[in-house]
Amino acid sequence: MALRPSWKDRAGRGVGEVEAGVKSEFSIAIKQLAAEKNLPPEVVYQAMEAALVSAYKKDSDIAGNVAVQIDRETGEHHVYLERAVVQEVTDDKIEIGLPEARKRKPDVMPGDVLLDEVHPSQAGRIAAQTAKQVVLQRLREAEREMVFEEFSNREGDIVSGVVQRAEAKHLVVDLGKTEAIFPAQEQVRNENYRVGQRLKLYLLEVHRSIKGPQLILSRTHKNLLRRLFELEVPEIYRGVVEIKSIAREAGFRSKVAVAARQEGVDPVGSCVGLRGIRIQNIVNELNGERIDVIQWDPDPGRFVGNALSPAQVLTVRISEEDNTASVIVPDRQLSLAIGKEGQNARLAAKLTGWRIDIKPESAMQEVLAAAPAQAEVARKAPRKAKTPAREEGAQPWQEAIQEDGKEAALAEAPAAEAAPTEAAAVVEPEAAGPRIRFAEEVAPKDGPAKKKKSKKEEKTERETEAEGKAKKTSKRAKRLAVVDEDEDIDVDTDFSWSGDGDAESDGGESDANSDGEADA
Repeated sequence: MALRPSWKDRAGRGVGEVEAGVKSEFSIAIKQLAAEKNLPPEVVYQAMEAALVSAYKKDSDIAGNVAVQIDRETGEHHVYLERAVVQEVTDDKIEIGLPEARKRKPDVMPGDVLLDEVHPSQAGRIAAQTAKQVVLQRLREAEREMVFEEFSNREGDIVSGVVQRAEAKHLVVDLGKTEAIFPAQEQVRNENYRVGQRLKLYLLEVHRSIKGPQLILSRTHKNLLRRLFELEVPEIYRGVVEIKSIAREAGFRSKVAVAARQEGVDPVGSCVGLRGIRIQNIVNELNGERIDVIQWDPDPGRFVGNALSPAQVLTVRISEEDNTASVIVPDRQLSLAIGKEGQNARLAAKLTGWRIDIKPESAMQEVLAAAPAQAEVARKAPRKAKTPAREEGAQPWQEAIQEDGKEAALAEAPAAEAAPTEAAAVVEPEAAGPRIRFAEEVAPKDGPAKKKKSKKEEKTERETEAEGKAKKTSKRAKRLAVVDEDEDIDVDTDFSWSGDGDAESDGGESDANSDGEADA
């Protein structure tokens, strides 16, 4: 009977004890590696099995589908050759016939896989190096997958990180398990970041890439303000107070509209806190950004008035057709309502969703004062009568006569008075077009008969008219006539300029004769 040689190591352990110790050390190493990578031990075991498969395929004569199983308790591994059960065998390395398979396992069916354990030779140095690379790659992929699953569930939440380094167009922030990108467009303009600075950032986006999960951070998003309120205000976190809307210009000013879901709760006071301690913590986190907390109201007019705080609002008129809110504020509050560079009005418009038109009180008073006067003028203004269509009998010259009707009536009035009263008035038939008015029509017809003047009275009137004509003649003669010093020239009232520049008299003799008759 052959006896198995027995030996002991320096610690005094036998062969069985050494094998058990090696197995236990292997299990301890697997668990330690899983803890370092923050991975489940099963993931590490699967990575080790895949590494052994690649090693045996590379450095052994086994052909076909190789599978390795590691005993989770003892740490021993077994190598199997996988073959599929088929009716007709085409490749005996990967397939096995149904009759032969049923000899080994009676209840086997076509399509099942049978495992045949094999004992390959020991792997060499190259196979061991390959197994190492496979293990590292599988662990890296598993770690990236775990990171993606963890942060994809936290997308839209606040994360805390440390600025690790600055690159050309962005900052790299260390989040502990992975690194995230902080782009320049998501950074606040008036904030300065330094390496080693700890920040609270908004996790904007998580997506896969060739190098693993890529995380995008932001400090300008308005939901960062929402998450900070949830952290600082327990009523918002529990849902007692609801944030209806947020308007933010990162680094400068923000407006938050809040409403209470429970009666007896002051939403604005809950957000501000005792002596402003809650809102002050949020302001400090945002490096001094101003925050206005206003109360939301279902009435659009009141909501717009609250959104323009701290400015006082007199009246708000809502126009739903063009989605405009016309706001009247006191003159001394106009600049406060508009804000620096229109910031207050712009944020109020974003918060409410209405287009806000701000006007001072004095301007509206002027408009209201001018409105009755305009209405009175419009009421007293004569309405334009519709011009009837001109028939064929009407001529164009009749319209011109109608325009100068009043002037003709005034010019012919003295002549009508001097004419005999017995003269018959000429009555024209009415034209179909515009009506022509003559001097006879302008003069009153039904008035009392004029008293006949005596010859003395007529003579006195003619003298008065002659004196008036003489005065007018002297004035016009001074401007137009050329008078010789040696000759006396009488200048007539009616004159014209000829081509030689001499004035031709037309009615001088008639005027002289009329004067002579008057004297006689």
